[in-house]
Amino acid sequence: MLIHEVLVVGGGLAGLMAALAASEKAEVAVLTKLYPTRSHSGAAQGGFNSALGADDSIEAHIYDTVKGSDYLGDQDAIEVLCSDGPEVIFELERMGVPWTRNADGSIAQRALGGAGFPRACFAADFSGHVVLHTLYEQVLKRGIKIYPEWHLVELLVEGGQVAGVLAYDLSRASLEVIRAKAVILATGGYGRAFAKTTNAHANTGDGMAVAYRAGAVLSDMEFVQFHPTTLYGTNVLISEAARGEGGYLRNINGERFMAGYAPSKMELAPRDVVSRAIFREIKEGRGFAGQYVHLDLTHLGETMIKERLPQVRDLSIRYAGVDPAKAPVPVEPAQHYSMGGVRTDVWGMTSLPGLLAAGEVANVSVHGANRLGGNSLLETVVFGRRAGHKAAQLAKNEPWPALSQTTVNRSLDSWSSMLAGERKSVRNDSTFLIRQELTGTMTSLVGVFRVGSELEEAVNKLTELKERYRKLGPPEEIHPFNYALVDHLETGYLLDLSEVIARGALRRTESRGAHYRLDYPSRDDQRWLCHTFACRGKDGPEFTDGPVKITRYQPQERGY
Repeated sequence: MLIHEVLVVGGGLAGLMAALAASEKAEVAVLTKLYPTRSHSGAAQGGFNSALGADDSIEAHIYDTVKGSDYLGDQDAIEVLCSDGPEVIFELERMGVPWTRNADGSIAQRALGGAGFPRACFAADFSGHVVLHTLYEQVLKRGIKIYPEWHLVELLVEGGQVAGVLAYDLSRASLEVIRAKAVILATGGYGRAFAKTTNAHANTGDGMAVAYRAGAVLSDMEFVQFHPTTLYGTNVLISEAARGEGGYLRNINGERFMAGYAPSKMELAPRDVVSRAIFREIKEGRGFAGQYVHLDLTHLGETMIKERLPQVRDLSIRYAGVDPAKAPVPVEPAQHYSMGGVRTDVWGMTSLPGLLAAGEVANVSVHGANRLGGNSLLETVVFGRRAGHKAAQLAKNEPWPALSQTTVNRSLDSWSSMLAGERKSVRNDSTFLIRQELTGTMTSLVGVFRVGSELEEAVNKLTELKERYRKLGPPEEIHPFNYALVDHLETGYLLDLSEVIARGALRRTESRGAHYRLDYPSRDDQRWLCHTFACRGKDGPEFTDGPVKITRYQPQERGY
């Protein structure tokens, strides 16, 4: 058994920021399924929102975020996000983050969707990459222990309190127990539940699903963000930075069609608005080949694109064969972000004592029904830092939680039996086929536009897939670096989370933010101005509602 005061699960931005914060007052380790610099945070391009500009203000940032959330965001949490933003940006600067600069040396900022002012601090279009590497450098300098390529498989719970984790060391094909006073989940989202997604292959909702199985409350899982611009047919993200720098969206007629959907904000309307607009243009025959629209950057000029959007240019040339300085880029929406997650307070505390969460795995509800570009990266560092401070406080002030050998043995025996169990051969079925059908179902039936009959079809299909999955055993004999086993475990996580998403979407009979019901096209504040809470029951998720915290702005009709 390994012992650490604080254990962080996940090595992306939220996890590394949490580890650094906790290490100020406690002993910390990081468990991660990937080497930290391979985390999906490194793919983030756009920037970190923060009210630094002379014309901007924290209050304006709060208002834009509340409005962007379609008034489902908890305003006390949004106040923390926006108020802590400037301090965290300057802390990252002191660590060595090379923010792009203005001519006078100040930090440059660009506008992203839904923002009233240029607010996103950035490093060209490699923002996530450079911050991730800077944080990792600091983690190494502090000597924080890292367990790379270790997979979280279970939270060890004794008397209702989390006391550690059971993990699978991929390199040795062994189960390991790690005891901790506080466990912080920072494992990211579940994007691989969808066939069309910008997310890395590792984004399979592990922490979210493991917490759900342990009894933690999930919140607002029906709200799934679809990014408007991915390279057609590739799932490669074209950052919102491209539109923030002045890119246009055009249909087959050459029209900047966003004028008909968001005449004020145009291409910089929130992502839910832009994604729906693109789908409508395509559905109504104004797309190219009936499949995509164009992102036009040609008017920006080659010099500007090379300086401010080098990764966008490289990706477009590499994967679409198009130089954006010379021709428009073909784009389509794809799943991008999970607004829902493990329910937390503003310090990262979940419904299970001893368990904290931060980043995309968590739902502190700063995003509500729709996330604004630039707020998720800010969320990782603001709430990662707060969760780390809180975990260190627990580690210093609280006694070690009880963890009996009986609990440890029960978990070890259960997983050992499963891993060493009979290899079941099911004719014409496999984890691969189940995953393929799962992702196809979620993309086609639980996408940008939803309707009750299709959501019911999705729920029924997911029920069938879960039963088929249950009949399958581990895919092959256990050995080091058994990625077939990893795929099997991850598919189980995605099945659990997809069921919560689909059932939650069927239950919420309104349209709000990223959740758009064709059969209920209006927002219904009287019935649905509330959070959706989901707990694991005997036969699937059990739902309840919770109040939205309103401290400043009453709900209004959202227009851009």
